Amino acid sequence: MRRLVEDAAQFAIRRMVAEDLPAVLAIEQVAFRHPWSPELVKRELTHEWSTILLAEELDPRSGGMRLLGFSIFWVVHDELHILNVATSPDHRRRGVGRSLMDATLCWAREKKCKLATLELRKSNEAALELYKSLSFKQVGIRRKYYVDEGEDAIVMVLDL
Repeated sequence: MRRLVEDAAQFAIRRMVAEDLPAVLAIEQVAFRHPWSPELVKRELTHEWSTILLAEELDPRSGGMRLLGFSIFWVVHDELHILNVATSPDHRRRGVGRSLMDATLCWAREKKCKLATLELRKSNEAALELYKSLSFKQVGIRRKYYVDEGEDAIVMVLDL
């Protein structure tokens, strides 16, 4: 696999392939209250506008690479829409999410995107702080966007 980015924290960032599905789903299951289905994640691999980037590092025990997190996003015309960013609970607070976001934004800039958008749960304070630190601005609220609990979503944008 070709590494797209290797940052100072030594996380390898690469594009997901079908063989990565079980590891991605394992993180999806523990990272979210209402995880995406295997079919939904699999479908994202088939759309030309959709990309899934993985953050990995060398596992000293096995000698292989272990998945730390992922980012799922769409590039449509000149806009980036970030759908899902997840980090394994065992590897949070290590810069994995920031590395994935940096790689995602880099990808968008290479594709000549002018704007990045995302929604996040109002209660997700860690993600909100990350996005603010990347200069995303809150532009609105989608009332009861997350129908499972009726939670509002914060809408954020970043001029690229």
